[in-house]
Amino acid sequence: MTAPIYITGCGVVSAIGLNQKESLETLMGEHSGVGQLTYLKTEHKEFPVGEVKLSDAEMRNRLGISDNAITTRTALMGMLALDEALKQAEITPEMLPEIGFISGTTVGGMDMSEQFYLDYINNDAHKEYISVHDCGNCSEMTAKHFGDFAFVTTLSTACSSAANAIILGANMIRCGEAEIVIVGGSECITKFHLNGFNSLMILDTKPCRPFDATRNGLNLGEGAAYLVLESEKSAKKRNVKIQAVLSGYGNACDAFHQTASSPDGEGAYRAMKEALEIAGVKTTEVDYINAHGTGTPNNDVSESQAMMRLFGNNIPPASSTKPFTGHTTSASGSIEAVFCILALQNGFLPVNLNYSQAMDDGIIPVHQSTKKDLKHILCNAFGFGGNDSSLLLSKFEQK
Repeated sequence: MTAPIYITGCGVVSAIGLNQKESLETLMGEHSGVGQLTYLKTEHKEFPVGEVKLSDAEMRNRLGISDNAITTRTALMGMLALDEALKQAEITPEMLPEIGFISGTTVGGMDMSEQFYLDYINNDAHKEYISVHDCGNCSEMTAKHFGDFAFVTTLSTACSSAANAIILGANMIRCGEAEIVIVGGSECITKFHLNGFNSLMILDTKPCRPFDATRNGLNLGEGAAYLVLESEKSAKKRNVKIQAVLSGYGNACDAFHQTASSPDGEGAYRAMKEALEIAGVKTTEVDYINAHGTGTPNNDVSESQAMMRLFGNNIPPASSTKPFTGHTTSASGSIEAVFCILALQNGFLPVNLNYSQAMDDGIIPVHQSTKKDLKHILCNAFGFGGNDSSLLLSKFEQK
């Protein structure tokens, strides 16, 4: 068992809420945020999505950003989530030069690139948005809104991006490279997203149904979440409230296929196993698994096989929260990590919405409201190319 990594602050924005309080109420109330497209300008209205319920203009207004300032939806959502995390962790602008910021995203500023693409080609209008296309620039914009961080780093490993940002931050603290690192990710829905996943034929025209025999694909989502990771020494020195503990984590790559998960879930199995080994936690001590659970025929079988291999006949209660938010792709690892922390703090198992019929070769997810005292939760985030990550989040217990 290694030294604990304390989580002292969280911030989250998704289709089910603009903060932790709203997210908790919606999770416990079992209300999905997935619905018809509103903000993305596309003709494909047949696909349900989990959009953040604010326009770019409304987010700018909340953040005090002028209408003519150059920014992106990914950065705006990131700022909203980061603001909540900083406030909960009692971090002031004066502290930022000693704190790192690691953010995961894949589309970056692609929303604005799509909007102004023809202008870039045909005239000089809106060329200022070319510089904010790349992923790193979105992270820089998000961070700069609050001040000067010690460093800003961006990770892009598809749907495991935010989870890997969390792992990188934890490793930096454990290696003595930092005392506090803010980690997570942000991702907006773009036409690239929608058309790309549609070309893979894994989008469902109905609300997604992870681990259900009738599942037929995923619903896309968007959002952002950040966690403040802190060393034990720093947290005690600051006398800040500890929200949860990142007690273990694992990352593996089975390199089976560019987009599909391996049939036996090798990468998922290795990631979960490593997370437990780092934490020194037995399989029998895991109280709940927040599954990656996309609702695609491939993922849900693969992830189920990995769970069966690791836990045998004693698989902990498991569910996917993607029917609430849609699949928030690069941000999913941190958004769902915050959901897990809310479950730890409030003693409940998030329901797998829309479930009705058991798979022949998969798990039966949590599909009824359940109150339960939780101590250890596994949170899975799996990316294209088989880049699979798992986080073990634990309840903080005062010694």
